[in-house]
Amino acid sequence: MATLDDVRRIARALPGSEERVTTGGAAWFVRGRLYAWECHPWPSIPDDMREIIASELVVGVKVGDPVDALALVEMAPEVFLRTTTAWGEPKVAFRMARIDADHLGELVTEAWRVQAPKYLRREFDAAEAARAADLPRG
Repeated sequence: MATLDDVRRIARALPGSEERVTTGGAAWFVRGRLYAWECHPWPSIPDDMREIIASELVVGVKVGDPVDALALVEMAPEVFLRTTTAWGEPKVAFRMARIDADHLGELVTEAWRVQAPKYLRREFDAAEAARAADLPRG
């Protein structure tokens, strides 16, 4: 089962990422822009979604496009929650107990990419390319 410590570990590896404590719990920002957060059962959230968020750990992340969020929900409705807020920006929330480690890494990293400035994305990509070049081949 994934935990907030897993999100922290992933976020620490992303340039310019910082964790802040908010009224809703832990949240991660890049250059002041929110990209991932611990969901809180706010009264504005639909009742069925609020019950899930109140009973288990749910994390939200930014996505590049509303279609991306919809595709994730349709692909794995047992993991991803339908819209949890009325905000218009593209995002998706998911149950941490049901997400696998690789997918968690992809979601958090992609959310960071959506919000990070180009120079930080280039820095990250260069570091990833250097790491890949150092991997033994075989």
